[in-house]
Amino acid sequence: MDLLNTAPDSAAADLIKEGSEATFMADVVETSQEVPVIVDFWAPWCGPCKTLGPMLEEAVTAAKGAVKMVKINVDEAQMIASQMRIQSIPTVYAFFKGQPVDGFQGALPGSEIKAFVDRVIEAAGGESPGGQLDEAVAAAEEMLAEGVASDAAQTFAAILGEDPNHAGAYGGLVRAHIAADDLEQAEAILNGAPAEISNTPELEAAHAQLELAKQAADAGPVAELTAAVEADPDNHQARFDLAQALHANGDVEEAVAQLLDLFRRDREWNDGAAKAQLFTIFDALKPNDPIVLNGRRKLSSMIFA
Repeated sequence: MDLLNTAPDSAAADLIKEGSEATFMADVVETSQEVPVIVDFWAPWCGPCKTLGPMLEEAVTAAKGAVKMVKINVDEAQMIASQMRIQSIPTVYAFFKGQPVDGFQGALPGSEIKAFVDRVIEAAGGESPGGQLDEAVAAAEEMLAEGVASDAAQTFAAILGEDPNHAGAYGGLVRAHIAADDLEQAEAILNGAPAEISNTPELEAAHAQLELAKQAADAGPVAELTAAVEADPDNHQARFDLAQALHANGDVEEAVAQLLDLFRRDREWNDGAAKAQLFTIFDALKPNDPIVLNGRRKLSSMIFA
């Protein structure tokens, strides 16, 4: 499944060119009247250029015609380098309508290069691959919210086929399997996450949701645990178990309230289990969720009281 609009094969052949002083006007200035052109100023002796160049080419190729690229060897194009005031290499400029519109110096990680290419395309009024994938992620999230986990999982998987390091799609795929109650597969997917995105908020949230889903499978009956806590308010284990049972039943706000009460009574109980469980719940929710904002505020007031 290809989520992106593909350019005609004939257009793909001239996406990336070796430029020169003789062809600069045609390859860059004139071509950029229609489509943005990224110019990579490099030299054979430049170590970082050997890393940056291929990554730029990969990002430009992935854009499938929305942007083009010209490589300029500064040793052979010293007049252009002087006119562009190239102080060091690699230096990258993006041109649109004959004018530089963006640029950077030095090597960048792959994610920042992709973001740069997306930014250039969007500045020229085009639709970037990253933007299209984000729209697809939003559509998959809607499917997940509507309870169609299998369709959401297929869409997230298709997005990862386009960009294996898309953290939003990766976290979404894990959460789709959690929603389908396939916790074993969710954990396997999470454990196989690329190192580049393993610590992103999207994957941390998916990890927290997986932990809560595992707990829910072993959660006790709310009524019995509530009775146990009412009979002995200092029964910390019963209160902790009640919080897990409440969360499993969808009463997240009351689960947080019980954990805050437990923390207030004995913050060190079971190696700080109440605080750790609160953070797991907070991580599983969106940062701006009122339950998170209110819960963090109350926890902070107790910690720093």
